[in-house]
Amino acid sequence: MGLNEKPLSTLHEKASFDLGDFDVPTGREEAWRFTPLSRLKGLHSGKADPVGHVRVDADAAPEVTVETVGRDDSRVGKAFVPTDRVSAQAWNGFEKATVITVPREAVTSRPTVLTLTGSGDGAAYGHIVVKVEPMAEAVLVLDHKGSAVYADNIEFVVGDGATLRVVSLQDWDADAVHVSHHYAQLAKDATFRSFVVTLGGDLVRLSPNVSYTAAGGDADLSGVYFVDARQHLEHRLLVDHSQPNCKSNVDYRGALQGEEAHAVWIGDVIIRVEAEGTDTYELNRNLILTDGARADSVPNLEILTGEVAGAGHASASGRLDDEHIFYLQARGIPYDEARRLVIRGFLGQLIEKIQIEEIRERVLTAVEAELAR
Repeated sequence: MGLNEKPLSTLHEKASFDLGDFDVPTGREEAWRFTPLSRLKGLHSGKADPVGHVRVDADAAPEVTVETVGRDDSRVGKAFVPTDRVSAQAWNGFEKATVITVPREAVTSRPTVLTLTGSGDGAAYGHIVVKVEPMAEAVLVLDHKGSAVYADNIEFVVGDGATLRVVSLQDWDADAVHVSHHYAQLAKDATFRSFVVTLGGDLVRLSPNVSYTAAGGDADLSGVYFVDARQHLEHRLLVDHSQPNCKSNVDYRGALQGEEAHAVWIGDVIIRVEAEGTDTYELNRNLILTDGARADSVPNLEILTGEVAGAGHASASGRLDDEHIFYLQARGIPYDEARRLVIRGFLGQLIEKIQIEEIRERVLTAVEAELAR
């Protein structure tokens, strides 16, 4: 159970669409103890002035339908219930939702790209539903940019035997605040692949959640982040195994440099009594490149059945390996270049999993720019 005073299975039981069911966080709660609440600009307390705007532009594959709908659309809010106050605030604050539908048995010919661009002061709230119907396959890119104070919920509904691959880029301007909840619901034999890249923003807090509605679901959650001075980048994952014979794999890696650079990674995995045959593993690794940077990493695994195929977790935070640097220097490579090569290799192992060449090259270029600072 890690550092929690209560089992994970009880910590995550509170869920409601009613904002009044959630107290305003004080920072003493387990779920909020690492987050600097004063930098959320009122997203957690309801004091944020909802006059901001985040524009949503879609470049959809020809097989995909993208719609803008009202709150009363029957497809909205079916795959999740908010699990904290900011998620509930986002649910109650949005006016229009974006619904992406991949029809039954369709295999998309190219990625669908959703670009979310923030502009102006004040808070904004959003909602996205991605519905992949049975036996369909799709790739989705979520590209966040601009300046914003933004909270949103995203529902990924993956049907029987369907496959969804998602790349979420947090490339905000330096003053942006973003609190996002990703809720993935996997049906029988569904496959979900998520890759999160978090680079920009003043404070970014992402909470990917995975749940299963039938046997055979397979989820892979990967992420890369690079934290600069005074940035706070936080990733809080929950994989709730409640069905038999499902899989999950989590691998997040980060690099930190600069005074008060702060990364937080929380990985919660619950294997419930009925989830026999579960196979799961979660890993978080951090490279601390300078003094004054801090990484908090807390993997939590709760197993309520003795019949599992595999279950494990690990985390490690530390500085560059001197032996690796020495090995490269001994072959004539200058120290600065040796340092960059080691960091590139550390993050690049995950970045290579991004199957979209344009996005992969963009992320590698951004990492190079960080290392050049």
